[in-house]
Amino acid sequence: MKFTKMQGLGNDYVYINCFEETVENPAELARWVSDRNFGVGADGLILICPSQTADVRMRMFNSDGSESEMCGNGIRCVAKYAFDHKLAEPGTSFSVPGQRPCPHSLNIETGSGILKVGIIPDEEGIAESVCVNMGRPVLSPDEIPVNFEGERVVDEPYEYSGAQLRMTCVSMGNPHAVFFCDDLEGLELGKIGPFIETDPIFPRRTNVHFVKVNTPEEITMRTWERGSGITMACGTGACACLAASVLNGKSQRAVLCHLPGGDLELHWCEEDGNIYMTGAATEVYNGYLLG
Repeated sequence: MKFTKMQGLGNDYVYINCFEETVENPAELARWVSDRNFGVGADGLILICPSQTADVRMRMFNSDGSESEMCGNGIRCVAKYAFDHKLAEPGTSFSVPGQRPCPHSLNIETGSGILKVGIIPDEEGIAESVCVNMGRPVLSPDEIPVNFEGERVVDEPYEYSGAQLRMTCVSMGNPHAVFFCDDLEGLELGKIGPFIETDPIFPRRTNVHFVKVNTPEEITMRTWERGSGITMACGTGACACLAASVLNGKSQRAVLCHLPGGDLELHWCEEDGNIYMTGAATEVYNGYLLG
């Protein structure tokens, strides 16, 4: 079976073109290929499939085999693959309010709905940068989901190991818990991340992010990703962190977000309420899975 290794800001996945290949047990395959000692090594597995309602369909599995609704870095790589390998005929230009237009567009079906992406190719016609309309952040506790009585979970107290933290919860098609922190380097993310991820208040577990606001136009974040652990980047998480920063009065609606694997341009548009995410997607290598 042929596969392609791709990464978005170091958030790396094994991609399978299901227009040509058949995957019988994606959860088991995800666990095997993700192993960095005995497999390919990745944060998970993403299947690029035919769709009845969009140009292509994306299915994403974490390294523990659990299926997730969406992956922001992953969808940029899916868009690049579909564009570069001509799996679909691109649509017309894709415009982000207040930003330069992308000359090509695709519609991608995900577990959280159909998302529109814009593609900026290089001089050779290869996708260089991808902008994704990530949709509107969801703040209702029932829809995130998180067990909470109020209308929103914004700057609410959360106790961890005797310390009182402040938590904001957002869904970008998948659940996120955001905390603000001035010392990201000293943060014991490997301990606090899994504790919060599996807290019973999150019925479907949650992604965990800690954010430092450098300026109103610039933030830095670290992530414990649901089902994968510490990752170099999380696109949906970056969007959730922007929403949390705006809701807490800490940033403007357009920011540059620094992640361990690189930077994302984020814009929470007042005109349509959607968050737009722009960043790179890179094809690393191709190979074959044996056995």
